[in-house]
Amino acid sequence: MAKRITICAGIDTGKHKLDVAVDGSSEQLRVDNTAGGHQALVEWLKCRKVKRVGIEASGGYEQAVVAELRRKRFVVALFQPKQVRAYGTFHLLLAKNDKIDAALIAMCTAAVKTVHPAPDPRLQPCAEHLTMIDQITEDIARLKNRLESCRDTRIQGIWKAQIALLAKSKRAELKALLAAIRKHPDLAARLDLIYSVAGCGLPTAVAVLVRMPEIGNITRERASALSGLAPYDDDSGKRSGARHIEGGRERLRWALYNAALAASSRWNPQLKALYGRLIAAGKPHKCALVACARKLLVTINAVVARGTPWMAEVPQLAKLPAV
Repeated sequence: MAKRITICAGIDTGKHKLDVAVDGSSEQLRVDNTAGGHQALVEWLKCRKVKRVGIEASGGYEQAVVAELRRKRFVVALFQPKQVRAYGTFHLLLAKNDKIDAALIAMCTAAVKTVHPAPDPRLQPCAEHLTMIDQITEDIARLKNRLESCRDTRIQGIWKAQIALLAKSKRAELKALLAAIRKHPDLAARLDLIYSVAGCGLPTAVAVLVRMPEIGNITRERASALSGLAPYDDDSGKRSGARHIEGGRERLRWALYNAALAASSRWNPQLKALYGRLIAAGKPHKCALVACARKLLVTINAVVARGTPWMAEVPQLAKLPAV
């Protein structure tokens, strides 16, 4: 019986245009990155019996076309730019323009063995909302830095007023985001499980729920890697280099790191014990905090997978009295 071949396409995303190529074919297409262009793209792909489409993340310009392709039941593989560059370097494909990039992405798509399931579409607007809240937090931090170095009383008043206004806006937006999540009972239940872990405040719980939809359905190793908290070896021959973290979802990693900062000193007895052991063993402060952040995420993953709230200590079964 002949092996069934999956026809793959690649899309190079621009702000205004989409360049499309089919793997193993010279056919290419350019359409507008608009609703009308997406419809023309879908029809073009269907005519060529394309089943799998690869697309490179491009600062959010790819989100609308990805959503439309998934609605039309295409399998969509979303690549990070460095994945595509690495694949091109491996094959010594060094030339670059939009059409070449589309063909390269199509090749990457055909080479991929496993395409991860599409994330819950209900969480996409939540992710954008959460990013806005994160950006407000960053704006507050910048204004506080200006305030510290400012000596003019009048200007200090301006900075303080803006900080207060942004802080109020942040609280309101977080409240609105929580309300949107709690409209869905299953998401609300998952959020409560995450929040039950000591040291995981409500903003951190929301960050884990929204930025790691896979939580509870993946291994601890996979969770650590996706968050960018997995320690990687750096050895060669007789040299044994220091382990380091790399990649992953940056905003999620920072949320967990900031949570671990407080949890390992006050709120979570397991993280306090872990931090103490690592410091006693001579590990640097930041290294110990990264380990605590990873432990916090692993604990959250286990709690969600188990489906029962976190407990500081597993209750022991009472011993039966001797007969």
